[in-house]
Amino acid sequence: MPQIEIVEVGPRDGLQNESVLLSTEQKLEFIRRAIEAGVRRIEAASFVSPKLVPQMADADAIAAGITRREDVTYIGLVLNKRGALRAIEAGLDELGAVCAASDGFAQRNQGQSSDESLTMCCEVVRLARQEGRRSQITISTAFGCPFDGEVDPQRVVQMAKIAASAGPLEVAIADTIGAAAPREVADLVARVRAAIAPLPVRVHFHNTRNTGLANVWAAVNAGALTVDASLGGLGGCPFAPRATGNVPTEDVIYMLERSGYRTGLDVDKAIQTVEWLASAMGRELPGMLSRAGNFPPKARAADI
Repeated sequence: MPQIEIVEVGPRDGLQNESVLLSTEQKLEFIRRAIEAGVRRIEAASFVSPKLVPQMADADAIAAGITRREDVTYIGLVLNKRGALRAIEAGLDELGAVCAASDGFAQRNQGQSSDESLTMCCEVVRLARQEGRRSQITISTAFGCPFDGEVDPQRVVQMAKIAASAGPLEVAIADTIGAAAPREVADLVARVRAAIAPLPVRVHFHNTRNTGLANVWAAVNAGALTVDASLGGLGGCPFAPRATGNVPTEDVIYMLERSGYRTGLDVDKAIQTVEWLASAMGRELPGMLSRAGNFPPKARAADI
């Protein structure tokens, strides 16, 4: 079984739609704990309007406060050139540019058409290269739009080809509203993978309709090598009605490791991070493994 890379998106996608505003210090602790659990690529913040996404108002402070490590890549999500320049100035290692497969979502999320959002992503990739930074492109609403409905898979494949031509690190397909089912995931991952080879495919799933983990399984078996996930299953998009949390990192680790895949992450430390995060958020989080515990459970000293 191959190595599956986990990109921790909790500090960005996990928190961006939450009503509880964590402090900058709490966010930095979240990032530190995720790294302690083995995460090596992490979305630290998004460089967007603080009026529209208040949780990300301290993006520059987060970038200034993270501990720089040669073995950790910090990602800044951007929706336009202005955000890209901010992320570069803040010293982020990698820029994550996002376009939308549907006009309805592109207009509400980014104030532009789908085609315009893709052009912007390609420009961000070129800008990042000029500045010596890594970059990647995510195609959001790849499996459905809350405003336009069904999305033609061929549209996503065509966008992926154009995105790949700009020279990003990878192309991701995102189920922004959690509408996908495993069969269509396997089909689209395979088609995008063939269209952009040798670039790898990354995937991003929300668990809105309880198909998130099944979709991760379908995607990795179809050849996706990188999976976005959020500790505790936090997440949601401010511009996508009822789009609930991301797939929980700890649940993804458990499923993949028990199935023979390697992730390089410590599931017990991930669970400990979720417990800390739940306390910080003041509520129980959606992930299941942190409630049930790892299996088999580690023996306690009193039991030996």
